[in-house]
Amino acid sequence: MNFKAKLILSAMGVCALPLAYAQTGDFEDFGRVVRVQPRIEQVRTPRQECRTDYVQAQVPQQRSQAGTVIGGIAGALLGSQVGHGNGKVAAAAAGAIAGGMVGDNVDNNGRDYGPQVQEQAVQRCRTVDSVQERTNGYDVTYDYRGHTYTTVMNRDPGNRVRLRVSVEPDQYQ
Repeated sequence: MNFKAKLILSAMGVCALPLAYAQTGDFEDFGRVVRVQPRIEQVRTPRQECRTDYVQAQVPQQRSQAGTVIGGIAGALLGSQVGHGNGKVAAAAAGAIAGGMVGDNVDNNGRDYGPQVQEQAVQRCRTVDSVQERTNGYDVTYDYRGHTYTTVMNRDPGNRVRLRVSVEPDQYQ
């Protein structure tokens, strides 16, 4: 088949499409919108809500170790000056112990080592629901040739709704 014949057949097919469509009994028309009611959906989203509170807490007081260390060193030096040979080592050890006890007593004497009260920040959180509303479609009531119909649509159609009408003959039995 040559190109010209193919072109003529194609043109005839395209021209016949509207006739075939008209034969099916489908056509478009418009209905008058009577009422549009949005479908509202509530969506709950959990979120954290936090606040900071200040509370009184007991904190143990620590003793100072500086006096013990300095007294131990001074006592060891003084003890090593006394005695000869192995007695010198024993005197240094005894001087370190005695010097540590005296240094600790001098450094920490008169301090209150009971628990101290201190203010501390405490964060308290709780989960609350945040409720948001959103439109989840529209219930549309419309009139078409004296009959009322209701359908659900994705958007508000306005004053009129486009309809696809299909006509079929009743099958007689």
